[in-house]
Amino acid sequence: MPQSLVKNYIHIVFSTKHRQAFIDKPIKEELFSYMGGICKNLESNPVIVGGHVDHIHILCMLSRKIPLMNLIEELKVHSSKWIKTKGIRYKNFYWQKGYAGFSVYPPEIHIVEKYIATQENHHNKKSFKEEYRGFLNDLNIDFDERYVWD
Repeated sequence: MPQSLVKNYIHIVFSTKHRQAFIDKPIKEELFSYMGGICKNLESNPVIVGGHVDHIHILCMLSRKIPLMNLIEELKVHSSKWIKTKGIRYKNFYWQKGYAGFSVYPPEIHIVEKYIATQENHHNKKSFKEEYRGFLNDLNIDFDERYVWD
């Protein structure tokens, strides 16, 4: 077979350092758009970028040319530098060191897309820590609580 055919949808989740509420209304939509642009530039076309005050969700089709960890690094480095140019309020902005990346079955893309689009409502009921632990537990991912948060 001479072609390389790949279709990997990835749901990426990571938070601000110490879950500080930096992703506020003045910056939120522009940040989501900026991060979507980073994905697009790396041929990892975004389906949706969203989140809440202390974390981000990205659903994209991972490029066959880039490892997930490289995409995450590019997202964090460039968006962190960018947000610091948006005012004094953001001068101490940092992302957490870790991340989560979950594969998504293509027929279920709309479920994850809706979930990301409704983050505001979702987090009226559940904190980021509860949400993240839920993902890890639902997917049977072993983790050590001491190393998940920074």
